[in-house]
Amino acid sequence: MSDTMHALEKNPKWQGRRGPVVLVIMDGVGYGKYEEGDAVKASRMKYLDWFTANCPHTKLKAHGTAVGLPSDDDMGNSEVGHNAMGCGRVFAQGAKLVGESIANGSMFAADTWKKLVKNVNDKGSTLHFIGLVSDGNVHSHIDHLKAMITQASKDGVKKLRVHALLDGRDVDPTSALNYITPLEEFLAGFAGFDYKIASGGGRMYMTMDRYNADWSMVERGWKAHVLGEGRMFESATKAIETYRQEVPGVLDQDMHEFVIADGSGKPVGTIEDGDSVIYFNFRGDRALEMTRAFETPKGGELPFDRVRVPAVEYAGMMEYDGDAHVPAQYLVNPPSIDRTMGEYLTKTGVKLLAISETQKYGHVTYFFNGNKQGKFDEKLEDYIEVPSDVVPFEQRPWMKCAEITDKVIEAIKSGKYDHIRLNYPNGDMVGHTGVFNAVVCSMEGMDLQLGRLKAAIEEAGGILCLTADHGNSDDMYEHGKDGSVKKDADGEPKAKTSHSLNPVPGIIYDPEYKGEYDNTKLNDGLGISSWPATLMNLMGYVAPSDYDKSMINLK
Repeated sequence: MSDTMHALEKNPKWQGRRGPVVLVIMDGVGYGKYEEGDAVKASRMKYLDWFTANCPHTKLKAHGTAVGLPSDDDMGNSEVGHNAMGCGRVFAQGAKLVGESIANGSMFAADTWKKLVKNVNDKGSTLHFIGLVSDGNVHSHIDHLKAMITQASKDGVKKLRVHALLDGRDVDPTSALNYITPLEEFLAGFAGFDYKIASGGGRMYMTMDRYNADWSMVERGWKAHVLGEGRMFESATKAIETYRQEVPGVLDQDMHEFVIADGSGKPVGTIEDGDSVIYFNFRGDRALEMTRAFETPKGGELPFDRVRVPAVEYAGMMEYDGDAHVPAQYLVNPPSIDRTMGEYLTKTGVKLLAISETQKYGHVTYFFNGNKQGKFDEKLEDYIEVPSDVVPFEQRPWMKCAEITDKVIEAIKSGKYDHIRLNYPNGDMVGHTGVFNAVVCSMEGMDLQLGRLKAAIEEAGGILCLTADHGNSDDMYEHGKDGSVKKDADGEPKAKTSHSLNPVPGIIYDPEYKGEYDNTKLNDGLGISSWPATLMNLMGYVAPSDYDKSMINLK
Protein backbone atom coordinates (compact mmCIF):
# COMPACT_ATOMS: atom_id res chain seq x y z
CA MET A 1 0.00 0.00 0.00
CA SER A 2 1.50 3.35 -1.07
CA ASP A 3 1.53 6.40 1.16
CA THR A 4 -0.53 9.30 -0.09
CA MET A 5 1.40 12.47 -0.83
CA HIS A 6 1.77 14.51 2.34
CA ALA A 7 4.43 16.02 4.56
CA LEU A 8 6.84 13.61 6.23
CA GLU A 9 6.33 12.67 9.85
CA LYS A 10 9.00 13.85 12.28
CA ASN A 11 11.02 11.35 14.30
CA PRO A 12 10.61 12.60 17.90
CA LYS A 13 13.83 10.88 18.99
CA TRP A 14 16.00 12.70 16.43
CA GLN A 15 18.12 15.34 18.14
CA GLY A 16 18.98 17.31 15.02
CA ARG A 17 22.26 18.63 13.58
CA ARG A 18 23.52 22.17 13.15
CA GLY A 19 24.34 21.78 9.46
CA PRO A 20 22.82 20.22 6.35
CA VAL A 21 22.72 16.62 5.14
CA VAL A 22 24.88 16.56 1.99
CA LEU A 23 24.74 13.76 -0.59
CA VAL A 24 27.84 13.45 -2.79
CA ILE A 25 27.32 11.35 -5.92
CA MET A 26 30.77 10.34 -7.22
CA ASP A 27 29.54 9.40 -10.67
CA GLY A 28 31.09 6.17 -11.95
CA VAL A 29 33.07 5.30 -8.79
CA GLY A 30 32.64 1.70 -7.63
CA TYR A 31 34.46 -1.02 -5.73
CA GLY A 32 36.58 -2.83 -8.32
CA LYS A 33 36.66 -6.58 -8.76
CA TYR A 34 40.18 -6.62 -10.19
CA GLU A 35 43.31 -4.96 -8.84
CA GLU A 36 44.65 -4.38 -12.34
CA GLY A 37 42.63 -1.77 -14.18
CA ASP A 38 40.97 -0.29 -11.09
CA ALA A 39 41.75 3.42 -11.45
CA VAL A 40 40.11 4.20 -8.10
CA LYS A 41 42.48 1.85 -6.27
CA ALA A 42 45.41 3.12 -8.33
CA SER A 43 44.72 6.70 -7.21
CA ARG A 44 45.90 8.40 -4.04
CA MET A 45 42.51 8.82 -2.41
CA LYS A 46 43.52 10.27 0.95
CA TYR A 47 40.04 11.45 1.93
CA LEU A 48 37.92 8.68 0.42
CA ASP A 49 40.22 6.19 2.14
CA TRP A 50 39.80 8.12 5.42
CA PHE A 51 36.00 8.02 5.15
CA THR A 52 36.09 4.30 4.37
CA ALA A 53 38.37 3.58 7.35
CA ASN A 54 36.60 5.80 9.89
CA CYS A 55 32.90 5.89 8.97
CA PRO A 56 30.12 3.34 8.82
CA HIS A 57 29.92 2.14 5.25
CA THR A 58 28.39 -0.54 3.05
CA LYS A 59 28.53 -1.71 -0.56
CA LEU A 60 25.40 -0.86 -2.51
CA LYS A 61 24.09 -2.56 -5.64
CA ALA A 62 23.80 -0.17 -8.59
CA HIS A 63 23.06 -2.41 -11.57
CA GLY A 64 20.58 -4.97 -12.86
CA THR A 65 17.42 -5.69 -10.92
CA ALA A 66 18.54 -3.36 -8.09
CA VAL A 67 17.85 -0.40 -10.41
CA GLY A 68 14.91 -1.89 -12.35
CA LEU A 69 16.80 -3.48 -15.26
CA PRO A 70 15.76 -6.92 -16.51
CA SER A 71 18.67 -8.98 -15.20
CA ASP A 72 21.82 -8.69 -13.12
CA ASP A 73 23.87 -8.97 -16.31
CA ASP A 74 22.70 -5.43 -17.13
CA MET A 75 25.09 -2.67 -16.12
CA GLY A 76 23.62 0.33 -14.38
CA ASN A 77 23.68 3.78 -15.91
CA SER A 78 23.37 7.35 -14.74
CA GLU A 79 19.71 7.71 -15.67
CA VAL A 80 18.36 4.67 -13.81
CA GLY A 81 20.87 5.24 -11.01
CA HIS A 82 19.63 8.76 -10.32
CA ASN A 83 16.03 7.58 -10.64
CA ALA A 84 16.72 5.03 -7.90
CA MET A 85 18.61 7.45 -5.65
CA GLY A 86 15.95 10.11 -5.94
CA CYS A 87 12.83 8.00 -5.84
CA GLY A 88 13.41 5.51 -3.04
CA ARG A 89 11.90 2.59 -4.90
CA VAL A 90 12.87 0.56 -7.96
CA PHE A 91 10.83 1.26 -11.07
CA ALA A 92 10.63 -1.01 -14.09
CA GLN A 93 13.13 -0.12 -16.79
CA GLY A 94 13.86 -1.86 -20.10
CA ALA A 95 12.06 -5.12 -20.86
CA LYS A 96 9.45 -4.82 -18.16
CA LEU A 97 8.55 -1.30 -19.17
CA VAL A 98 8.23 -2.23 -22.86
CA GLY A 99 6.03 -5.22 -22.02
CA GLU A 100 3.75 -3.03 -19.93
CA SER A 101 3.53 -0.34 -22.61
CA ILE A 102 2.44 -2.96 -25.16
CA ALA A 103 -0.03 -4.59 -22.77
CA ASN A 104 -1.74 -1.34 -21.83
CA GLY A 105 -1.54 0.09 -25.36
CA SER A 106 0.40 3.20 -24.40
CA MET A 107 3.15 2.47 -26.96
CA PHE A 108 0.67 2.51 -29.82
CA ALA A 109 -1.23 5.53 -28.54
CA ALA A 110 1.94 7.61 -28.30
CA ASP A 111 3.02 10.18 -30.88
CA THR A 112 6.16 8.37 -32.09
CA TRP A 113 4.38 5.17 -33.14
CA LYS A 114 1.59 7.16 -34.79
CA LYS A 115 4.10 9.35 -36.63
CA LEU A 116 6.09 6.42 -38.04
CA VAL A 117 2.95 4.58 -39.14
CA LYS A 118 1.40 7.69 -40.69
CA ASN A 119 4.64 8.32 -42.58
CA VAL A 120 4.52 4.97 -44.39
CA ASN A 121 0.76 5.02 -44.88
CA ASP A 122 0.84 8.49 -46.42
CA LYS A 123 3.77 7.68 -48.71
CA GLY A 124 2.97 4.03 -49.50
CA SER A 125 6.44 3.22 -48.15
CA THR A 126 7.85 0.47 -45.90
CA LEU A 127 7.98 0.02 -42.13
CA HIS A 128 11.25 -1.68 -41.11
CA PHE A 129 12.13 -3.40 -37.83
CA ILE A 130 15.79 -4.05 -36.94
CA GLY A 131 16.73 -6.04 -33.85
CA LEU A 132 17.55 -9.25 -32.04
CA VAL A 133 15.05 -12.02 -32.77
CA SER A 134 14.85 -14.21 -29.67
CA ASP A 135 13.16 -14.43 -26.30
CA GLY A 136 16.43 -13.79 -24.42
CA ASN A 137 14.86 -10.65 -22.90
CA VAL A 138 18.23 -8.99 -22.33
CA HIS A 139 18.30 -6.80 -25.44
CA SER A 140 14.91 -7.57 -26.95
CA HIS A 141 12.00 -10.00 -26.93
CA ILE A 142 10.37 -11.55 -29.99
CA ASP A 143 6.96 -11.05 -28.39
CA HIS A 144 7.51 -7.28 -28.52
CA LEU A 145 8.27 -7.54 -32.23
CA LYS A 146 5.21 -9.68 -32.93
CA ALA A 147 2.96 -7.30 -31.01
CA MET A 148 4.23 -4.35 -33.05
CA ILE A 149 3.79 -6.23 -36.33
CA THR A 150 0.21 -7.14 -35.35
CA GLN A 151 -0.54 -3.52 -34.46
CA ALA A 152 1.00 -2.31 -37.73
CA SER A 153 -1.42 -4.54 -39.64
CA LYS A 154 -4.34 -3.10 -37.65
CA ASP A 155 -3.07 0.38 -38.48
CA GLY A 156 -3.11 -0.42 -42.19
CA VAL A 157 0.62 -0.74 -42.87
CA LYS A 158 0.76 -2.65 -46.17
CA LYS A 159 4.50 -3.30 -46.48
CA LEU A 160 6.72 -4.32 -43.57
CA ARG A 161 10.23 -5.76 -43.40
CA VAL A 162 12.15 -7.36 -40.51
CA HIS A 163 15.95 -7.26 -40.35
CA ALA A 164 16.56 -10.18 -38.02
CA LEU A 165 19.67 -10.44 -35.88
CA LEU A 166 20.42 -13.93 -34.59
CA ASP A 167 21.05 -14.32 -30.88
CA GLY A 168 22.80 -17.43 -29.53
CA ARG A 169 24.17 -15.58 -26.47
CA ASP A 170 21.12 -14.96 -24.32
CA VAL A 171 19.52 -18.17 -25.63
CA ASP A 172 20.89 -21.52 -26.81
CA PRO A 173 23.82 -20.94 -29.20
CA THR A 174 22.26 -22.74 -32.17
CA SER A 175 18.55 -22.05 -31.65
CA ALA A 176 18.00 -19.51 -34.46
CA LEU A 177 15.55 -21.65 -36.41
CA ASN A 178 13.32 -21.89 -33.34
CA TYR A 179 12.66 -18.19 -33.79
CA ILE A 180 13.22 -17.45 -37.47
CA THR A 181 11.06 -20.16 -39.08
CA PRO A 182 8.02 -19.41 -36.88
CA LEU A 183 8.55 -15.69 -37.51
CA GLU A 184 8.47 -16.28 -41.27
CA GLU A 185 5.24 -18.24 -40.84
CA PHE A 186 3.83 -15.49 -38.61
CA LEU A 187 4.59 -12.83 -41.25
CA ALA A 188 3.09 -14.93 -44.02
CA GLY A 189 -0.12 -15.20 -42.00
CA PHE A 190 -1.08 -11.58 -42.67
CA ALA A 191 -3.17 -12.18 -45.77
CA GLY A 192 -3.27 -9.22 -48.12
CA PHE A 193 -0.17 -7.65 -46.55
CA ASP A 194 3.42 -7.71 -47.82
CA TYR A 195 5.31 -8.71 -44.65
CA LYS A 196 8.72 -10.43 -44.92
CA ILE A 197 12.14 -10.89 -43.35
CA ALA A 198 14.53 -8.83 -45.48
CA SER A 199 17.98 -9.41 -44.02
CA GLY A 200 19.86 -10.61 -40.99
CA GLY A 201 22.91 -12.28 -39.50
CA GLY A 202 24.66 -13.01 -36.22
CA ARG A 203 24.66 -10.37 -33.49
CA MET A 204 28.42 -10.63 -32.99
CA TYR A 205 29.07 -10.38 -36.72
CA MET A 206 26.94 -7.40 -37.61
CA THR A 207 24.95 -4.38 -36.41
CA MET A 208 25.17 -4.88 -32.64
CA ASP A 209 28.64 -3.58 -31.84
CA ARG A 210 29.08 -1.59 -28.64
CA TYR A 211 31.53 0.87 -27.09
CA ASN A 212 32.93 1.67 -30.55
CA ALA A 213 34.83 -1.60 -30.43
CA ASP A 214 34.33 -2.69 -34.05
CA TRP A 215 32.50 -0.38 -36.41
CA SER A 216 32.98 -2.89 -39.24
CA MET A 217 30.11 -4.81 -37.57
CA VAL A 218 27.86 -1.78 -38.01
CA GLU A 219 29.04 -1.38 -41.59
CA ARG A 220 28.17 -5.00 -42.38
CA GLY A 221 24.74 -4.46 -40.87
CA TRP A 222 24.21 -1.24 -42.81
CA LYS A 223 25.14 -2.91 -46.08
CA ALA A 224 22.71 -5.79 -45.50
CA HIS A 225 19.78 -3.92 -43.92
CA VAL A 226 19.91 -0.62 -45.78
CA LEU A 227 21.71 -1.29 -49.08
CA GLY A 228 20.66 -4.91 -49.59
CA GLU A 229 24.26 -5.97 -50.17
CA GLY A 230 25.44 -9.43 -49.12
CA ARG A 231 24.88 -13.07 -49.82
CA MET A 232 21.40 -13.66 -51.25
CA PHE A 233 18.92 -16.33 -50.16
CA GLU A 234 15.29 -17.12 -50.88
CA SER A 235 14.42 -17.10 -47.16
CA ALA A 236 16.01 -16.59 -43.76
CA THR A 237 15.39 -20.24 -42.88
CA LYS A 238 17.19 -21.31 -46.03
CA ALA A 239 20.10 -18.99 -45.20
CA ILE A 240 20.56 -20.48 -41.72
CA GLU A 241 20.27 -24.06 -43.01
CA THR A 242 22.84 -23.33 -45.73
CA TYR A 243 25.35 -21.79 -43.35
CA ARG A 244 24.92 -24.73 -40.97
CA GLN A 245 25.74 -27.17 -43.77
CA GLU A 246 28.72 -25.14 -44.98
CA VAL A 247 30.17 -24.37 -41.56
CA PRO A 248 29.24 -27.25 -39.23
CA GLY A 249 28.96 -26.06 -35.63
CA VAL A 250 28.68 -22.38 -36.55
CA LEU A 251 27.10 -20.41 -33.72
CA ASP A 252 24.10 -18.19 -34.36
CA GLN A 253 25.87 -15.10 -33.04
CA ASP A 254 28.71 -15.53 -35.56
CA MET A 255 26.63 -16.31 -38.64
CA HIS A 256 27.35 -14.15 -41.66
CA GLU A 257 24.86 -11.82 -43.28
CA PHE A 258 21.94 -12.91 -45.38
CA VAL A 259 19.88 -10.78 -47.75
CA ILE A 260 16.52 -12.11 -48.92
CA ALA A 261 15.99 -11.75 -52.67
CA ASP A 262 12.98 -12.22 -54.93
CA GLY A 263 12.89 -14.53 -57.94
CA SER A 264 14.80 -12.06 -60.08
CA GLY A 265 17.63 -11.74 -57.53
CA LYS A 266 16.57 -8.30 -56.26
CA PRO A 267 16.67 -7.63 -52.48
CA VAL A 268 13.14 -7.56 -51.06
CA GLY A 269 13.76 -5.03 -48.30
CA THR A 270 16.30 -2.25 -48.83
CA ILE A 271 15.67 0.87 -46.76
CA GLU A 272 14.69 3.81 -48.94
CA ASP A 273 13.80 7.50 -48.70
CA GLY A 274 10.42 7.91 -47.04
CA ASP A 275 10.52 4.66 -45.06
CA SER A 276 10.14 4.34 -41.29
CA VAL A 277 12.67 2.37 -39.24
CA ILE A 278 12.30 1.00 -35.70
CA TYR A 279 15.29 -0.45 -33.85
CA PHE A 280 13.35 -2.69 -31.49
CA ASN A 281 16.10 -3.59 -28.98
CA PHE A 282 15.30 -1.97 -25.65
CA ARG A 283 18.80 -2.16 -24.20
CA GLY A 284 20.99 0.69 -25.31
CA ASP A 285 24.60 -0.43 -25.37
CA ARG A 286 24.33 -2.39 -28.63
CA ALA A 287 21.84 0.01 -30.19
CA LEU A 288 23.77 3.28 -30.03
CA GLU A 289 26.09 2.80 -33.00
CA MET A 290 23.45 1.77 -35.54
CA THR A 291 21.30 4.60 -34.20
CA ARG A 292 24.16 7.00 -34.85
CA ALA A 293 24.47 5.63 -38.40
CA PHE A 294 20.81 6.45 -39.06
CA GLU A 295 20.76 9.80 -37.26
CA THR A 296 24.02 11.31 -38.55
CA PRO A 297 23.11 13.63 -41.44
CA LYS A 298 24.37 12.97 -44.94
CA GLY A 299 27.99 14.13 -45.08
CA GLY A 300 28.35 13.81 -41.30
CA GLU A 301 31.36 12.06 -39.83
CA LEU A 302 31.11 8.31 -39.14
CA PRO A 303 33.75 5.55 -38.88
CA PHE A 304 32.49 4.00 -42.14
CA ASP A 305 31.10 5.10 -45.50
CA ARG A 306 27.34 4.60 -45.61
CA VAL A 307 27.34 4.99 -49.43
CA ARG A 308 23.66 5.98 -49.38
CA VAL A 309 21.84 7.70 -46.51
CA PRO A 310 18.07 7.28 -46.84
CA ALA A 311 15.83 10.01 -45.42
CA VAL A 312 13.74 8.00 -42.96
CA GLU A 313 11.69 8.42 -39.80
CA TYR A 314 13.89 6.56 -37.29
CA ALA A 315 12.98 5.55 -33.73
CA GLY A 316 14.50 3.33 -31.07
CA MET A 317 12.47 1.21 -28.71
CA MET A 318 13.67 3.41 -25.84
CA GLU A 319 15.94 6.36 -25.17
CA TYR A 320 19.31 4.62 -25.28
CA ASP A 321 21.37 7.51 -23.90
CA GLY A 322 19.65 9.96 -21.57
CA ASP A 323 22.74 12.19 -21.41
CA ALA A 324 22.90 12.77 -25.16
CA HIS A 325 19.15 12.18 -25.76
CA VAL A 326 19.72 9.44 -28.32
CA PRO A 327 17.74 8.53 -30.31
CA ALA A 328 15.76 11.67 -31.06
CA GLN A 329 12.57 9.56 -31.26
CA TYR A 330 11.66 6.48 -29.22
CA LEU A 331 8.56 4.37 -28.61
CA VAL A 332 8.59 3.84 -24.84
CA ASN A 333 8.93 6.71 -22.41
CA PRO A 334 11.01 6.51 -19.25
CA PRO A 335 9.09 5.09 -16.26
CA SER A 336 6.27 7.06 -14.68
CA ILE A 337 7.61 7.85 -11.24
CA ASP A 338 5.71 9.46 -8.39
CA ARG A 339 6.30 10.52 -4.77
CA THR A 340 10.01 11.17 -5.11
CA MET A 341 12.23 12.28 -2.27
CA GLY A 342 12.35 15.84 -3.60
CA GLU A 343 8.58 16.05 -3.67
CA TYR A 344 8.27 14.74 -0.11
CA LEU A 345 10.98 17.07 1.19
CA THR A 346 9.46 20.18 -0.35
CA LYS A 347 6.00 19.18 0.93
CA THR A 348 7.64 19.04 4.36
CA GLY A 349 9.22 22.47 4.00
CA VAL A 350 12.80 21.30 3.57
CA LYS A 351 15.06 23.80 1.78
CA LEU A 352 17.34 22.03 -0.70
CA LEU A 353 20.03 22.61 -3.31
CA ALA A 354 20.93 20.44 -6.32
CA ILE A 355 24.16 21.15 -8.18
CA SER A 356 26.48 19.69 -10.81
CA GLU A 357 28.19 20.75 -13.99
CA THR A 358 26.41 20.55 -17.32
CA GLN A 359 27.34 16.90 -17.94
CA LYS A 360 25.31 15.67 -14.96
CA TYR A 361 23.11 18.65 -14.13
CA GLY A 362 20.08 16.89 -15.64
CA HIS A 363 20.80 13.86 -13.50
CA VAL A 364 20.70 15.62 -10.12
CA THR A 365 17.55 17.46 -11.23
CA TYR A 366 15.43 15.82 -13.96
CA PHE A 367 16.35 12.15 -13.38
CA PHE A 368 16.67 12.50 -9.59
CA ASN A 369 13.15 13.96 -9.54
CA GLY A 370 11.68 10.98 -11.40
CA ASN A 371 12.10 12.26 -14.99
CA LYS A 372 10.35 15.51 -14.12
CA GLN A 373 11.26 18.86 -15.65
CA GLY A 374 11.35 21.87 -13.34
CA LYS A 375 11.05 22.14 -9.58
CA PHE A 376 8.50 20.92 -7.08
CA ASP A 377 8.67 24.22 -5.20
CA GLU A 378 10.37 27.35 -6.56
CA LYS A 379 10.76 28.83 -3.07
CA LEU A 380 12.32 25.77 -1.44
CA GLU A 381 14.60 24.47 -4.22
CA ASP A 382 17.68 26.00 -5.79
CA TYR A 383 19.35 24.34 -8.80
CA ILE A 384 22.83 25.37 -9.96
CA GLU A 385 24.45 24.32 -13.25
CA VAL A 386 28.19 24.90 -13.56
CA PRO A 387 28.99 25.04 -17.31
CA SER A 388 31.18 22.13 -18.41
CA ASP A 389 34.29 22.62 -20.53
CA VAL A 390 33.66 21.68 -24.15
CA VAL A 391 36.88 19.71 -24.56
CA PRO A 392 37.72 15.99 -24.51
CA PHE A 393 37.48 14.97 -20.87
CA GLU A 394 40.88 13.26 -20.85
CA GLN A 395 42.37 16.73 -21.50
CA ARG A 396 40.64 18.25 -18.43
CA PRO A 397 40.12 15.24 -16.17
CA TRP A 398 39.51 17.37 -13.08
CA MET A 399 36.49 18.78 -14.92
CA LYS A 400 34.56 21.25 -12.74
CA CYS A 401 34.78 19.46 -9.40
CA ALA A 402 36.56 22.40 -7.73
CA GLU A 403 34.01 24.94 -8.98
CA ILE A 404 31.13 22.71 -7.85
CA THR A 405 32.79 22.40 -4.44
CA ASP A 406 33.26 26.18 -4.19
CA LYS A 407 29.52 26.66 -4.52
CA VAL A 408 28.63 23.76 -2.21
CA ILE A 409 30.91 25.10 0.55
CA GLU A 410 29.35 28.52 0.10
CA ALA A 411 25.91 26.90 0.41
CA ILE A 412 26.91 24.94 3.53
CA LYS A 413 28.27 28.09 5.17
CA SER A 414 25.18 30.11 4.28
CA GLY A 415 23.03 27.99 6.60
CA LYS A 416 20.17 28.28 4.07
CA TYR A 417 19.85 24.62 3.20
CA ASP A 418 18.70 21.50 5.05
CA HIS A 419 19.79 19.21 2.23
CA ILE A 420 22.31 19.52 -0.61
CA ARG A 421 22.94 16.99 -3.37
CA LEU A 422 25.80 17.20 -5.84
CA ASN A 423 27.30 15.11 -8.61
CA TYR A 424 31.00 14.94 -9.49
CA PRO A 425 30.95 13.55 -13.09
CA ASN A 426 34.69 12.74 -13.23
CA GLY A 427 34.65 8.99 -12.65
CA ASP A 428 32.07 8.44 -15.37
CA MET A 429 32.87 11.00 -18.06
CA VAL A 430 36.64 10.53 -17.88
CA GLY A 431 36.12 6.79 -17.33
CA HIS A 432 34.39 6.58 -20.72
CA THR A 433 37.53 7.88 -22.45
CA GLY A 434 39.47 4.73 -21.52
CA VAL A 435 42.58 6.81 -20.73
CA PHE A 436 43.80 5.28 -17.48
CA ASN A 437 46.14 8.04 -16.28
CA ALA A 438 43.48 10.66 -17.01
CA VAL A 439 41.04 8.73 -14.82
CA VAL A 440 43.61 8.59 -12.00
CA CYS A 441 44.02 12.35 -12.32
CA SER A 442 40.25 12.80 -12.23
CA MET A 443 39.95 10.68 -9.09
CA GLU A 444 42.71 12.51 -7.25
CA GLY A 445 41.24 15.86 -8.27
CA MET A 446 37.85 14.78 -6.93
CA ASP A 447 39.38 13.43 -3.72
CA LEU A 448 40.88 16.85 -2.93
CA GLN A 449 37.33 18.22 -3.08
CA LEU A 450 36.11 15.53 -0.68
CA GLY A 451 38.70 16.86 1.76
CA ARG A 452 37.33 20.37 1.39
CA LEU A 453 33.76 19.14 1.94
CA LYS A 454 34.89 17.21 5.03
CA ALA A 455 36.25 20.37 6.62
CA ALA A 456 33.12 22.36 5.72
CA ILE A 457 30.81 19.69 7.17
CA GLU A 458 32.82 19.55 10.39
CA GLU A 459 32.66 23.32 10.77
CA ALA A 460 28.92 23.46 10.06
CA GLY A 461 28.00 20.36 12.06
CA GLY A 462 26.31 18.60 9.15
CA ILE A 463 26.29 15.05 7.79
CA LEU A 464 28.18 13.98 4.65
CA CYS A 465 26.97 10.98 2.63
CA LEU A 466 29.10 9.49 -0.17
CA THR A 467 27.90 7.22 -2.95
CA ALA A 468 27.78 6.66 -6.73
CA ASP A 469 25.15 5.91 -9.36
CA HIS A 470 27.13 3.01 -10.90
CA GLY A 471 30.70 1.86 -11.41
CA ASN A 472 33.05 2.76 -14.27
CA SER A 473 36.47 4.11 -13.23
CA ASP A 474 36.89 1.04 -11.02
CA ASP A 475 37.10 -1.21 -14.12
CA MET A 476 39.21 0.35 -16.87
CA TYR A 477 40.69 -2.76 -18.53
CA GLU A 478 39.02 -5.58 -20.43
CA HIS A 479 39.40 -8.88 -18.56
CA GLY A 480 39.08 -12.45 -19.76
CA LYS A 481 36.95 -15.04 -17.98
CA ASP A 482 39.99 -16.13 -15.99
CA GLY A 483 40.49 -12.56 -14.77
CA SER A 484 43.54 -11.90 -16.94
CA VAL A 485 43.85 -8.51 -18.64
CA LYS A 486 43.27 -8.54 -22.39
CA LYS A 487 45.99 -6.87 -24.48
CA ASP A 488 45.73 -4.87 -27.67
CA ALA A 489 47.98 -5.25 -30.72
CA ASP A 490 50.70 -3.14 -29.05
CA GLY A 491 50.73 -5.37 -25.98
CA GLU A 492 49.07 -2.64 -23.88
CA PRO A 493 46.06 -3.41 -21.67
CA LYS A 494 42.86 -3.21 -23.69
CA ALA A 495 40.90 -0.20 -22.45
CA LYS A 496 37.37 -0.68 -21.20
CA THR A 497 35.17 2.38 -21.59
CA SER A 498 31.86 1.01 -20.33
CA HIS A 499 30.23 1.02 -16.92
CA SER A 500 31.02 -1.82 -14.53
CA LEU A 501 28.78 -4.24 -12.67
CA ASN A 502 30.52 -3.42 -9.41
CA PRO A 503 28.89 -2.19 -6.19
CA VAL A 504 29.28 1.42 -5.10
CA PRO A 505 29.95 3.13 -1.77
CA GLY A 506 27.39 3.88 0.89
CA ILE A 507 29.27 6.00 3.46
CA ILE A 508 27.92 8.26 6.21
CA TYR A 509 30.13 10.81 8.01
CA ASP A 510 28.30 12.31 11.00
CA PRO A 511 30.90 14.27 13.03
CA GLU A 512 28.35 15.39 15.65
CA TYR A 513 26.72 11.96 16.03
CA LYS A 514 24.25 11.92 18.92
CA GLY A 515 23.42 8.23 19.22
CA GLU A 516 20.04 8.07 17.47
CA TYR A 517 21.15 5.19 15.26
CA ASP A 518 23.76 2.45 15.28
CA ASN A 519 26.85 4.05 13.72
CA THR A 520 29.03 0.96 14.04
CA LYS A 521 27.57 -0.61 10.88
CA LEU A 522 25.13 0.02 8.06
CA ASN A 523 22.66 -2.49 6.67
CA ASP A 524 24.10 -4.77 4.00
CA GLY A 525 22.63 -6.18 0.80
CA LEU A 526 20.86 -2.99 -0.24
CA GLY A 527 20.77 -1.03 -3.46
CA ILE A 528 21.23 2.67 -4.12
CA SER A 529 17.44 3.07 -3.92
CA SER A 530 17.92 2.93 -0.13
CA TRP A 531 19.37 6.44 -0.11
CA PRO A 532 16.10 8.41 0.12
CA ALA A 533 14.89 6.60 3.26
CA THR A 534 18.39 6.98 4.73
CA LEU A 535 18.60 10.69 3.96
CA MET A 536 15.11 11.31 5.34
CA ASN A 537 16.12 9.51 8.56
CA LEU A 538 19.28 11.62 8.79
CA MET A 539 17.16 14.76 8.47
CA GLY A 540 14.97 13.61 11.34
CA TYR A 541 11.99 12.24 9.40
CA VAL A 542 10.21 8.92 9.13
CA ALA A 543 10.49 7.60 5.57
CA PRO A 544 7.34 6.54 3.64
CA SER A 545 6.40 2.96 4.49
CA ASP A 546 6.86 1.67 0.92
CA TYR A 547 10.30 3.23 0.38
CA ASP A 548 13.21 0.81 0.18
CA LYS A 549 14.89 0.08 3.51
CA SER A 550 17.14 2.67 5.12
CA MET A 551 20.84 1.94 5.53
CA ILE A 552 20.70 3.01 9.18
CA ASN A 553 18.96 1.32 12.08
CA LEU A 554 17.30 3.93 14.27
CA LYS A 555 17.34 3.20 17.98
